[in-house]
Formats: sequence, structure tokens, C-alpha cells
Amino acid sequence: MKAVVVERYGPPEVLRIIEMPIPTPKDDEILIRINATTVTSGDWRIRSQTVPTGFGLIMRLVFGLRKPRQPILGSELAGVVAAIGRDVTRFKVGERVFAFSDVRLGCHAEYIVLPQDGMVVATPPALTDETAAALCFGGTTALDFLRRGKVQRGDKVLVNGASGAVGSAVVQLARHFGTELTGVCSGASMDLVRSLGAAHVIDYTQDDFTRNGQTYDLIVDTVGTAPFSRCRRSLKDGGRLLLVLAGLPDMLRSLWVSMTSCHTVIAGPAGLKRDDLLTLAALAETGAFRPVIDRIYPIDQIVEAHRYVDTGRKKGNVIISVRDQN
Repeated sequence: MKAVVVERYGPPEVLRIIEMPIPTPKDDEILIRINATTVTSGDWRIRSQTVPTGFGLIMRLVFGLRKPRQPILGSELAGVVAAIGRDVTRFKVGERVFAFSDVRLGCHAEYIVLPQDGMVVATPPALTDETAAALCFGGTTALDFLRRGKVQRGDKVLVNGASGAVGSAVVQLARHFGTELTGVCSGASMDLVRSLGAAHVIDYTQDDFTRNGQTYDLIVDTVGTAPFSRCRRSLKDGGRLLLVLAGLPDMLRSLWVSMTSCHTVIAGPAGLKRDDLLTLAALAETGAFRPVIDRIYPIDQIVEAHRYVDTGRKKGNVIISVRDQN
């Protein structure tokens, strides 16, 4: 099978495509033939070791000190079950599935094995593989943070970084939950964010949302530019700040703020629940949530896909098509 490997940290050019044996599923595993995967900001951070303040050593300890411990990146996929272990009961050969491998990665390849009890669910018939592959990274993060932030119908919500994979998911899901939504993005993305359900859109290159006098029940910062010190005056009493992306100092400070003020700051990695994939699939079927797809690249152009993600200008998700590569 073809697989994209990263054998050292660095720019997109460290990626290369090699031939590897197709893995064999264990008794409780399924072998998935991958049709579509994604390049996320997480892939960029692992490959380049561009990480929030305080996480450099932690990232190296988790993913490998001198080179990636898992050389195949990619955490999202959609494809077809190609083989099953003898104890597998959840899936059958030929079934369409989508999955989130999270930190075990491995999705930038033609095949992968995953445990049947992992983050793998059936793909709704109405969804393309490209749409299904993009459901997980942004969708599960958005669901978890909105849940932890106790979002309620009627809340006034601001999303900083509203056009990225996570931000565009937060906008759609917060709209689904009945909130009044403001999105912060670049001028080039304003129409997109409006189309996703934002009642108000702010171009961050022209206006600073922390200085416009508006206050919010919930502020969701997906890009790491709205710490509590900057946006405290934009939170209502009892307001919650959700730091999807934060450095270690801001994460530690969040505990103190939550204990000593009328505000709550929530930070830290998103929790993963298999039921969240089922929820996202159901919402995608009804059209309540559809991941934004910016560009689709064939796997042979994965270096170009990483270059584009590195610019920080992608809208939603970048898809890698793995079909017909033999």
C-alpha cells in the first residue's frame, strides 16, 4: 500500500510516499480501505513542531523526541471495511465507515487497522467520503467544548477563528443549539461564516471585538489569540471563555481565574466519545452540520496540501483523496 511518512520533523518537504505492507487486523480489529482523509492543523503542528507556548517538550515526549514515533500522520478517514478479525461483530466487510484515530494517527495511507470498539462508525448513505472524513477533528472538538461550556439556547456566543475546521464546526453546532452567534474571521471569510449561521461577523483585520462594547455569555477561541487577559471585559458576569487553543501558562491561569472571578475559563484537550461521532453523523444527514471543505488534493500532492495548511489561510478542511492510487 502507499503511505505518506514523516521520518523527521520539518517543513512539508519532509513528507514522502513509500510502499508498505498492508496491515493485518487482530481478532478485535477491522482493516479499512481509506478513500479520503484530511490534513489538519494537528498534522501541521506535529510535523513542524509548531506548538503553543510551554508544550514543546511535551509534544516531543508524546510523539517522539528526535523524529515522529508514528511516521504516518492523519487522524480522520472515511472508507470501506476490507477485512475483519474473527471476534469483530460491529462491522462487516464492504461496510462504509468513517473514523477518528486521534493521537494514534496513521490515516495518510491506503489502509489502516483500528479496534472495532474505537472511534469508528458507519457512514450515513447520504454522505460522501470527503464529507464524512472531515466530520471528526473539528466536530468532536466543537461538541466537547460547547458541552463543557454549558451552552444554552439564547446564549450570546462569539467564535474567534470562525472559518477554520474547529471554528466552522462551532458556528454550526452553536447555531443548532439556538444561540445568537458572532463570528470573528478575515474579510475573505465573512460570507462563508454568515452562510454557516452567524448573525454577526467581525473582520479581525478591521475591528477588535474586545473593544466594541459588546459582551457575551460564551467566547470560543479556536486560534489562540483571545486569552482571558484580552477579552475579560467582553464576558458577561458568569460568562465562559473556551480556550480551544492555548499555551501552558494560559491553561494554568484558567484555574485561578475560574476560582477567583465571576467568569469561567475552560481549556485543555477535547474529550473523545464514540457517541459524538454518531451525533455528528446524524446532524450531517439532516444538514444541521456539514463540515466546510476548502480544497481536495490527491494523495500524490500531499506536500502541496501541507504547504497550503501551513499558510494558516484554509477555510474549514483540506481533504486528501486516496482513491484509485494503485
